[in-house]
Amino acid sequence: MKRSSILLCLLALIVTINVFVPKNMPVQALGSSARGMCVIEASTGRVLYEQNKDRQLAMASTTKVVTALTVLNNCQDLEEEIVVADKSVGIGGTSIYLRKGERLKVKDLLYGLMLRSGNDAATALAIHVGGSVEKFAEMMEDTAKQCGAKHSSFANPHGLDEKEHYTTAYDLALISAKALENPIFREIVSTKNYLIPATEKSEIRYLHNKNKLLSKLDGCIGVKTGFTDDAGRCLVSATERNGMRVVCVVLNCGPMFEESTALLNQAYDDYTMHKVVEANTHLTNKAFYDDKNNLLYVYCKENIAYPIKTGEEKLFEINYKYHEKAKSSDNEVGTLEVYFKKHLIKTAKLYTINSIEILQEKDILNSITKDWVA
Repeated sequence: MKRSSILLCLLALIVTINVFVPKNMPVQALGSSARGMCVIEASTGRVLYEQNKDRQLAMASTTKVVTALTVLNNCQDLEEEIVVADKSVGIGGTSIYLRKGERLKVKDLLYGLMLRSGNDAATALAIHVGGSVEKFAEMMEDTAKQCGAKHSSFANPHGLDEKEHYTTAYDLALISAKALENPIFREIVSTKNYLIPATEKSEIRYLHNKNKLLSKLDGCIGVKTGFTDDAGRCLVSATERNGMRVVCVVLNCGPMFEESTALLNQAYDDYTMHKVVEANTHLTNKAFYDDKNNLLYVYCKENIAYPIKTGEEKLFEINYKYHEKAKSSDNEVGTLEVYFKKHLIKTAKLYTINSIEILQEKDILNSITKDWVA
């Protein structure tokens, strides 16, 4: 081989190994080194960027997003103590070094699960909530389906490689967006450091979150790192800025922190939340009258917003459907349907009221009193 050819091969190898995504470089122009990538706006699920978003891939410890959500959905008392079973001790990979017979609170194990990525903590929680790892894996699949995931399979609670254990970047983004609606989950995954108190079998455990973006990325609120030989480096990350929550998933991605940072920053450059329907305002000219022939106004009780690029404001359509005759104020009289690019994105109920001013005064009162302490 000629010397020039050798040099070119070496240069290509160096570039491949040291992939770095500059903070402000447009991600669309670069693509992604991830085998699967998906970025969504959390409240609507709109896909902002994607690459092989539906490819089924191993996901390593990002599995624990599903584990934690399944625990939170099925465990009423997070202060309850778990007695560590023998099957939870000595699990391979990362660990918080549980000992047989040790007693720890569910809450502390959740922190050990999400900050230290303890595979033993995952197993202890699975056995406690599901009775067995196998039963808990079935519960995880139910959790995923309830979040809208359609192409995922779970064989364990920790993410160690197994043939029937996989997800997609899109599925994992949907699950993570749903998990972040849970305030306890959100608090755990955004915590940088945590202390598990000493037990009768262990000294204090000091936990540090493995997610570097919590300290380096503006508005970062979590959520989970992962790595195995088969899965490669995986990361679920999320940020909140300007009233918009964005979730980013990269699977099998060498420069996972750098690429996720670039993707998340790009999302806020390209998209803003557009208010399509404002809560508690007069919406239509449809005439309703109560039993005393007083005019009633039609309104929606919720704000409806959607992430858009500049120029997409004109792509919304709102249809009103009425199915009841109003007899008084606060009657449900129909629904509104919001379409974006001809696709239905939201349905909401319509109600009547005899004075829009009442709603506006209520909003003002709520804004004044929401921070009061009883």
